Amino acid sequence: MPKVTVDGVELEVPAGATVLQACEMAGKEIPRFCYHERLSIAGNCRMCLVEVKPGPPKPQASCALPAAEGQEIRTDSPMVKKAREGVMEFLLINHPLDCPICDQGGECDLQDQSVAYGRGASRYDENKRAVTEKYMGPLIKTVMTRCIHCTRCVRFSEEIAGVDEIGALYRGESMQITTYLEKAAAHELSANVIDLCPVGALTSRPYAFEARPWELKKTLSIDVSDAVGSNIRLDSRGREVLRILPRINDDVNEEWLSDKGRYQVDGLTRRRLDRPWIRRDGKLAAASWEEAFAAVAKVNPGKSVAVVAGDMVDCETMFAAKALAGALGSKLLEGRQTGLDYDCSNLAAVNFNSTIAGIEDADAVLIVGSHVRWEAPLVNTRLRKAAKRGAKVFVVGPEWDATYPVTNLGSDLAVLDKLPKDAADALKNAQRPAIILGGAALGKGALAPALSLAEKYKLVRDDWNGFNVLHMAAARMGGLMLGYAQKGGIADLVKAKPKLLISLGADEVDYTKFAESIVVYIGHHGDKGAHAADIILPAAAFSEKAGTYVNTEGRVQYAEQAVFAPGDAREDWTILRALADALGVNVGFDSFAELRGAMIKAAPALGSEGLAAYGALPKAEKAKASGTIEAYPIKDFYLTNPIARASETMQRCSAELLHGEHFAEAAE
Repeated sequence: MPKVTVDGVELEVPAGATVLQACEMAGKEIPRFCYHERLSIAGNCRMCLVEVKPGPPKPQASCALPAAEGQEIRTDSPMVKKAREGVMEFLLINHPLDCPICDQGGECDLQDQSVAYGRGASRYDENKRAVTEKYMGPLIKTVMTRCIHCTRCVRFSEEIAGVDEIGALYRGESMQITTYLEKAAAHELSANVIDLCPVGALTSRPYAFEARPWELKKTLSIDVSDAVGSNIRLDSRGREVLRILPRINDDVNEEWLSDKGRYQVDGLTRRRLDRPWIRRDGKLAAASWEEAFAAVAKVNPGKSVAVVAGDMVDCETMFAAKALAGALGSKLLEGRQTGLDYDCSNLAAVNFNSTIAGIEDADAVLIVGSHVRWEAPLVNTRLRKAAKRGAKVFVVGPEWDATYPVTNLGSDLAVLDKLPKDAADALKNAQRPAIILGGAALGKGALAPALSLAEKYKLVRDDWNGFNVLHMAAARMGGLMLGYAQKGGIADLVKAKPKLLISLGADEVDYTKFAESIVVYIGHHGDKGAHAADIILPAAAFSEKAGTYVNTEGRVQYAEQAVFAPGDAREDWTILRALADALGVNVGFDSFAELRGAMIKAAPALGSEGLAAYGALPKAEKAKASGTIEAYPIKDFYLTNPIARASETMQRCSAELLHGEHFAEAAE
């Protein structure tokens, strides 16, 4: 480990570290625009200049200079100060005076660093250049005259997203950043370039001119658009969430977020259920809470009650519903809305055991029945990293563009019984082999054959567990931990013909099979479930309540309440508590703290943040794989849940990016 001196302080730095990293280890702030910890080094903004001896008698870019034994680094010398002022002056030559009307104002790196490191005045009075605007799709607003050519967006698209859509044209002062033929950036992570842009060149199109950062209340939450459990921040003003941004969590989403998780935010205020409704003579009519509870009590279901949980429900709501059903004498609980009935007796067999961060270390991966890029975009970025390190990836199922090299083994699951030689050899010789099982494979009964395959190729080793199931619903693992799984899946609920079916925001259920049941829908959007309901009780969306969520790798995470639910809508647990009174039973809790305490007592793993321990994989039973995977469960990435379906932004993304519809703005 080389020893260097930074402003008179001697310290040891790891081998391979750069001078910039050495300075940061010494507690010195180094200004930068092009350098980013998760992207390759470009060294083209020159803002991170420092003085290094021994070396040339001039300032050097610290981001691209390796730290070496005996270096004396100065970050505060007159030479460095003058050099940084010069660089800032050059950056501002062509930058427009847009700050009062720029959406980046208040959280702009260029603003902050020009104040901290720039001169008090400019010596240039020539005309500024102007660049024509580029159309980058419905999510990214461009003002390319502001661009300082840091190329962060280019490197993100190529290296992280794996989609070569953004690049540079021309040279020198004429250089311009643009998409290929000025088409929309059409991938699931495109809006992350907005966070990366250090100036106001790329900003959020749907959020344009909505608010200033200092007006917003910031709340820590969890993304419920998929099962990854990305850490997010909700920025709200008054009773409305105005934007969603990613938070850094290296174990889960690093610092990225899918476009759906970010931009379904406008769906939180549209098509909302804000009062109870009762179906009278075949038509839904508005009612009061008292009338709605009286209508439920009138059903008088006795033990004939079933609960089906939706994809975005928190654990507290599911536990409260379980307590209500239990008090009535029923154990009919199910969360797998679409009819899946895989074995849940051992949760290790339905968990993402490698962990999301750990799958990067795999050197051979077999993906069975999962369109990872749509089902979990941030798991796909990890698989891309593994592939870049040399991992061989094989796919069973219809082909999809993975953004990294894959070998497709066809769509017939029988291939699991006898893998082709190249796939078999790759798994056999791998130090860390892995399998990823998706919803399409689980629906065809591939869990048992996959467990046999895991045993055959020793996917579980001393420091490695390569058996993974990739879920698509934020509520799935939490629901399985709380017993929301019947042996025969939702078919068991249909067979039981319950008098009362309580639907917790379940919008993917085929309600025609429950024609004889009274359906009580406790949800937040007027989506498919509400259309089929006999009684609608308006509830809170994920942003309007505190809750616990468990992601696909069994990671327990907590979300906080950002705003209040609209109109007469209430938090789900309070509705279920009031339902217990209406039905004349006791559920054992009167406050959220009591409910959470009872839940943790019943499922201790939900009491502490972090990975839950599910134990060892079950012993594989002999089972032959059969069936063909015709298609994947997600047909439209942008419209997978009721919030996204209510979002104008997501509808536009679906129409333009997936179905090629042309919008007027695109031609401007």
